[in-house]
This record gives sequence, structure tokens and C-alpha cells, in this order.
Amino acid sequence: MNKTELIDAMAAKAELSKADAKKALEAYMDATAEALQKGDKIALVGFGTFSVQKRAARDGHNPRTGKKIKIEAKSVVKFKAGATLTNNLK
Repeated sequence: MNKTELIDAMAAKAELSKADAKKALEAYMDATAEALQKGDKIALVGFGTFSVQKRAARDGHNPRTGKKIKIEAKSVVKFKAGATLTNNLK
């Protein structure tokens, strides 16, 4: 499902116009990004939890040349699915 299909599904389920569903989705994405940039966790009970995890610098290799390279430390977004979401996938 891409963003347009998600907007269509949200509009149908919530009985909103597609424009309102798009505004709601974009507001959710903006609020989520801002919270994660501040280092906050976002816990949606039953759905899952978004958090930021720090990855340490490490050594790697270029698969094309085989040369060793240094991979810099960075922060990554982590998602852990909630019980309700997990149980509905079965």
C-alpha cells in the first residue's frame, strides 16, 4: 500500500474527504517525526511503539571492492509491533 492508497482507505473508514484524510496523515507524520527527533517514544497501545535507537560506529567492507570502510554512528527509527497488531496478522 502506498501513501495514496492509505489516504483512500483512511477516508473511507473514517468517512472523511480525501483532502481531510491527507491532512490528518501528514499531521500524524509531522508530529511523529518531531517527537522522534526530540528523542521521545511514541506508544500507540495495541498498534506498536516507535523509538530512536543509536547505532555505534563500526567497521564494514565495500562488497564491490572488498576494501575496509568506516561506518559512522547514526540514529535509526525502530518499530516494535503491539500485541493487537501482531495477533491480527495471523
